[in-house]
Amino acid sequence: MKKVLALMIGVAAVVGPGSFNEIQAKGEKMTTAKSGDTVKLHYTGTLGDGSVFDSSEGRSPLEFKVGSGQVIPGFDKAVTGMKVDEEKTFTIPAKEAYGTHDPKMINDIDRKNLPADIKLEKGIQLHARDEMGRVQAFTVVSFDDKTVKLDANHALAGKDLTFKVKLVSIN
Repeated sequence: MKKVLALMIGVAAVVGPGSFNEIQAKGEKMTTAKSGDTVKLHYTGTLGDGSVFDSSEGRSPLEFKVGSGQVIPGFDKAVTGMKVDEEKTFTIPAKEAYGTHDPKMINDIDRKNLPADIKLEKGIQLHARDEMGRVQAFTVVSFDDKTVKLDANHALAGKDLTFKVKLVSIN
């Protein structure tokens, strides 16, 4: 028993105070992002063709609580385990981002059901409240004098998303 205790004391002296999940650097504890932590990070999101669909460049960093559902699942998963000042690039498959594109969410509506003052153009977004009061976005796919084809899928549904991130802080 004394040999085991001496070995444990020796390991503790080498590792130092703190848990094995923390790294001692310059006298400060540096942890990795885990569920429940509030993190701040800068990011740039790109599509498969390299076009940027969103970025925090020129803005405050994105802040969210890891594991809370505030960001898409694949993003949450990729940030888990990162350290402050770490940079990472990762791709999130569509099913872990905004889901696959569902053709059942494209519907024709009678043009009379839209306000007369709306100037329709292919690709513009319209917003409406559902019966629960939530705002729903629709993209105009096509239209004629009688009907408007609206797509209720998220604009990024069916797309794999690549993010380049830099973790700024963990609280």
